[in-house]
Amino acid sequence: MSKSYRRFDALAAVKNDYSATADKNFNITEIFGENTLHIDVLKERLPKAVWKELKKTITDQEPLNSDVADAVAVVMKDWATEKGATHYTHWFQPLTGATAEKHDSFVTPNQGGGAIMQFSGKELIQGEPDASSFPSGGLRPTFEARGYTAWDPTSPAFIMENPNGATLCIPTAFASWKGDSLDYKTPLLRSTESLNTQALRALELLGDSSSKWVTSTGGFEQEYFLIDQEFYYRRPDLMTSGRTLFGAKPPKGQELDDHYFGSIPDRILSFMMDLERELYRMGVPVKTRHNEVAPGQYEIAPVFEKANVAADHQQVTMIMLRKMAGKYGFVCLMHEKPFAGLNGSGKHTNWSMATSKGENLLEPGETPHTNLRFLFFCTAVMKAVYDYQDLLRAAIASAGNDHRLGANEAPPAILSVFLGDQLTDVYKQLLDGGLKSSKKTGLLGLGSPVLPDLPLHAGDRNRTSPFAFTGNKFEFRAVGSAQTVSLPVTVLNTIVAAAIDDMCSMLEDKGINADNLESVLGEVLQDVYKDIHNIVFNGDGYSDEWQAEAEKRGLFNLKTTMDALPRLIEKKNLDLFEKYKVLKPQEVEARYEIFIEQYFINLNIEAETTATITKTMLVPAVVRYLNELLALNDRGSATGLSIDPTKALASEINDTLGELLVALDKLEKQNAELGGDTAEEKAKHLHYNVLPEMNAVRAVADKLESLVADDYWPLPTYREMLFVK
Repeated sequence: MSKSYRRFDALAAVKNDYSATADKNFNITEIFGENTLHIDVLKERLPKAVWKELKKTITDQEPLNSDVADAVAVVMKDWATEKGATHYTHWFQPLTGATAEKHDSFVTPNQGGGAIMQFSGKELIQGEPDASSFPSGGLRPTFEARGYTAWDPTSPAFIMENPNGATLCIPTAFASWKGDSLDYKTPLLRSTESLNTQALRALELLGDSSSKWVTSTGGFEQEYFLIDQEFYYRRPDLMTSGRTLFGAKPPKGQELDDHYFGSIPDRILSFMMDLERELYRMGVPVKTRHNEVAPGQYEIAPVFEKANVAADHQQVTMIMLRKMAGKYGFVCLMHEKPFAGLNGSGKHTNWSMATSKGENLLEPGETPHTNLRFLFFCTAVMKAVYDYQDLLRAAIASAGNDHRLGANEAPPAILSVFLGDQLTDVYKQLLDGGLKSSKKTGLLGLGSPVLPDLPLHAGDRNRTSPFAFTGNKFEFRAVGSAQTVSLPVTVLNTIVAAAIDDMCSMLEDKGINADNLESVLGEVLQDVYKDIHNIVFNGDGYSDEWQAEAEKRGLFNLKTTMDALPRLIEKKNLDLFEKYKVLKPQEVEARYEIFIEQYFINLNIEAETTATITKTMLVPAVVRYLNELLALNDRGSATGLSIDPTKALASEINDTLGELLVALDKLEKQNAELGGDTAEEKAKHLHYNVLPEMNAVRAVADKLESLVADDYWPLPTYREMLFVK
C-alpha cells in the first residue's frame, strides 16, 4: 500500500490566505524611525548643555561624559516606556555572526512595597551579561565568566516589538574582562577611527583642512529565498544546515529567466510590504525590492548610511526577514546556496567614504581626470585590494560561500577590481604620462520619438567582478548572504587606511605643498598605479582564460575556505591589524580558531544529517517502493502478464539502492574519523575526505528521486519548494 507524502503537503502550503494580513494604511514619512531613538528626539528631550556634549561624542567621536550618560538614560527610559517597553537589552554581535540579547527590566522595588521604573547612566554605559558560552577562540577561558557590553552612542537605540510587549535594544560592543574584543562591532568601530585618522591626514595634504571627520558608508543588498513552512519542517537538512543536502534537478528551474524582476506574487508582496513597514519604523532606509534570478529568490536593499549604523541595520533586517516570514507561513533562507543548481545568494556590500561636510570621496564628477582628490582615494582603494587581496578573501570565507564563489552566478574567488571604460582610460593616460581627458557620457537615443534620451554612462557594469566601481562607490560582490557585513567592512576600512597612510607618506617624502600639489600628486598616483595595475580586470571573471591570466599576474586564487582562512593569520595581516589598532594579534588568532571551528562544525552537521536522512528516510522509502514492484512482478507472473518492463525498473532501482548503501557506508566511515586533534586538522579532514563522500551520496540519492514513485519519496522536492507560493 502506497503512503502519500507530498501531494497533501503541496495542498497544505497553498490553502491559507495571507494576502490580507498587512497593514495597508501607513505613511512612510510619518512612521519612519518612530521606533528609533534618533538624534532629533534626543536633541528635543535633553537639556541644551547635555545635548551639546552628547553631540560631540556622536559626531566628533569625543569621550562620553558620565553625567551625560545619566541624562541620556533617563530620556531613553522615558521614551522606551512610552512605546510600551518594560525591558531593555544590550544588543551585541558575538562571534557567532548573529546578534545576542539579555533582557533586564526597568522595574526596581521601592521601600513601600511597590515598584518604580528606573534606568541609570551606569546601566546604559555598561552591562555584564556573562555570555560565557559564546566562542572566544581562547581569549576567554570557560572558568572566566565575566564579560562586558559597552554602549555605542553612534548607533541609535531602537524598539523591538512583540505581540505581548516591547523591548528597548541598545547597540553595544562586547568584550572580555581583560578588554579583548569578543564581537564584530568593536573592531568595526576601531577600523572606522583608523580610516578617519588617515583620510583626514590625506585631505589636509590635499588642501582640505575644514573636514572634521571621515567615515566609511555602506549599503548592503540582501538576497534570500522564501519557502513554505510546510516544506521546511519536512526537510531535516534545511532545518539543521540551512541548505538542501538532497534534491534532483526539477524539469524547470531558472532557465527561462521568467522569475527575475517578474511580477511579485501577492502573498510575497504582502510579506515584503509588511516587512518594509516594520523596518521603516525602526529607521532602516530600505529602498528596493524585487524577484531575483532563481525561483523563490528575492532581494531587499537599503540606501547608504554610516557603515556602523548600516551594519546594525543589516542585522535588524535579517532578524525581521525571519520574523516576518513566519507571519506569512514562510521560512526565510539566507544560506548562500540553499538549492543546488540554482542561483545562490550574496550580500553585495557597497562601500564608500564620506566627510563631515557630506562629500563622497569616491564621487568622480563629470571629468574625473581633473578630480585629483577622487583619483587619490580611488587609487588608495585599489592599492588596498591589491596589497591585501588574501585578507579580503579570508573575510568572506565560509562553508556556505564555498558553494557560491566561482560558479557562473557569482564572482570568482580571485579578487580583482573593475573600473569601467571611463576610469580605465583615465588610468591608462596616467601611466602614459599625463591626464588629458575623460570619456564623455552624453545621451543615449532609443530610436523612437516617444522615448526620452537617456543619460549615457561612460562605462558598463560587470556582474562577474568581485570588487567593482559602480559610479561613486565600490561594490564588494563576493560577500555571503548569511554572514555579518561587519567583518568585510572592518577589513576594507583597515586596508584602505593602510593604503592612504602609505600614499600620504609618499606625498610627504616628496615635499608636497600648495604650489607643487598637482605635479607631486600626479607622480605618486603614477608610481602607485604602476605597482598595482594588475589588480584591474574589466573582462569576464567566469572565463577559464581569466583563471590563467590571474595566475600570470600573480593574483591569489583561494578557491575554498580552507585555502583562504589561513591567510588571516599571515604575519603581514597580523601586523596590519596591530599597527592600526583594530585587532591585537591574539584577537585575530582567536577569530581564526573560531572560524575554523565553525567550518568544521557546519560540515560535520551536514555530514551527519546526510547520513541520517539517507538511513531513516530515503532507504526505507526506496525499499517500500521496491517491495511494491516486486509484489507486482510476482502477481504478474502468476497471471501470465509480461513483467519485463517492471522487472527492469525494479532491477535498476535495486542496483541504484545498492550504490546508495555503498556510498553511505563510505561517508559514515570517513565521518567517524576525526582527522586529528585540532580544529584545523578536523576541518581539513571534513573538507578533503568527508565532503566528497557527502556529494557522492547525494548524487545517487538524487538519481533515485527520479526513479521512485512520487508518493513514496519522503522529502518535498525542488519543484514544490520553489514554485508553490
